[in-house]
Amino acid sequence: MSKTIKKIGVMTSGGDSPGMNAAVRSVVRTCAYHRIACAGIYRGFEGMIEGDFIDMDARSVKDIINKGGTILKSARSKEFRTPEGRKKAYDKLTEAGIDALVTIGGDGTFTGAMIFGQEYDFPVMGIPGTIDNDIFGTTHTLGYDTALNTVVEVIDKIRDTASSHNRLFFIEVMGRDVGHIALNVGVGAGAEEILIPEEDLGLDRLLESLRRSKRSGKSSSIVVVAEGDKIGKNVFELKDYVEANMTEYEVRVSVLGHMQRGGSPSCFDRVLASRMGVRAVEELLNGKTAYMVGLLNDKMALTPFEQAVKGKSKINMELLRVSEIMTT
Repeated sequence: MSKTIKKIGVMTSGGDSPGMNAAVRSVVRTCAYHRIACAGIYRGFEGMIEGDFIDMDARSVKDIINKGGTILKSARSKEFRTPEGRKKAYDKLTEAGIDALVTIGGDGTFTGAMIFGQEYDFPVMGIPGTIDNDIFGTTHTLGYDTALNTVVEVIDKIRDTASSHNRLFFIEVMGRDVGHIALNVGVGAGAEEILIPEEDLGLDRLLESLRRSKRSGKSSSIVVVAEGDKIGKNVFELKDYVEANMTEYEVRVSVLGHMQRGGSPSCFDRVLASRMGVRAVEELLNGKTAYMVGLLNDKMALTPFEQAVKGKSKINMELLRVSEIMTT
């Protein structure tokens, strides 16, 4: 595909993550630098279907690099999953003179963009924005670093209470399919045990680990649990099991939930978003389409949408071994 691009649309979709605003800013200002018009698309694919667009220039994105969430809002669209919905979106984009897209989101966003691009020969580029870091083709997704810092800070505070009352805390963090957050914050916060979907510790081994910690003189424990961990049906079942078998502990559960998504993005995420936005726009102008911009070996790299969507991000095995040693 190679056609002259005159106006690029930028949108955020799926769950919000810190750094999305910084990426929007980067896309808009890169368009301004190259003298290309830019339009913000409100509420993702849903806003695209409704033609909810706003023309943006360099001044439109001032003072947003430090803000969490997304000024363009986000929404999920059932209608866009249908051919009729995508036809409406194409017609609205055409009416507005938008002839290329930068989509910021996760695998669902990239799947929709990929199908849309194939159906209408429409240039699209993706920027990975999700705190779970579960996208293939990048070592870091936007918001992941910020989420790690947020969670570590919270765990540090919970440990104060755990130590004061000789309590065991199960702390559930996000990570439905992968344990990147749990593994990293578990090591960073000095957790006594880390439960992730990739490693099935088992209830008996969990109890033995906690008893070993108790025998070593620890009066309190922190167990970090990824929400997708397979040991129990949920973190509250783990709590009940441990309480029934280790009466010496008071057991508490803290589900951190959506607080992990919020907050001002870290410097790392702001810089990463800026790099990704520049690369996404310039690759579109160079005639590329249906790629995700990612970070590999500290360099910007392109991964085809199909690989980004179907591939699986892998847990850091070296860090997993570090965690086993640190919890001794």
